[in-house]
Amino acid sequence: MPKKKTDETGEVVDAAENNAAEANSEDGTETKPKRNARKAKDATEDASVVETVLETAASAVETVASTISEGATKLADAVAGSPTKTISRGKRAEKIGVVASDKMTKTVVVRVDRLIKHPVYRKYVRKRKKFMAHDEFGAKIGDKVRIVETRPLSARKRWRVVEIIQRAEL
Repeated sequence: MPKKKTDETGEVVDAAENNAAEANSEDGTETKPKRNARKAKDATEDASVVETVLETAASAVETVASTISEGATKLADAVAGSPTKTISRGKRAEKIGVVASDKMTKTVVVRVDRLIKHPVYRKYVRKRKKFMAHDEFGAKIGDKVRIVETRPLSARKRWRVVEIIQRAEL
């Protein structure tokens, strides 16, 4: 901490200010030490802090404004039914299985096999489940297909064939 000194008038002055005053008097120009130097320094620091806060607030306002404008644009496009942009949905469930039956019109039964570990015996057990799927591709028995979950198409049909991965050997 700098040492405090008293000047001719009896007021307390910092040693650094006193040295600066002595250096000025050696130059031939007499100036009195600045008593309000610390207040001026604090005022400039306060001004710089205020400027920093104002800049931060301005950038935050710009970010919020751009986000709101983007949201408004998306909303307007959705309401207007803009054909250029499509609204993405969540990822739908996909399964890969083998066609077990194709006796219905535009419908196939897909058998999906999976292995699960038995909770007690720790042995892998093969589980099978059949799904009825809408088929526009003309899949035949034995074809390996990918099916995707969709809205209910009939009483038991809630899946759709997306692609035929591998054709059955005849």
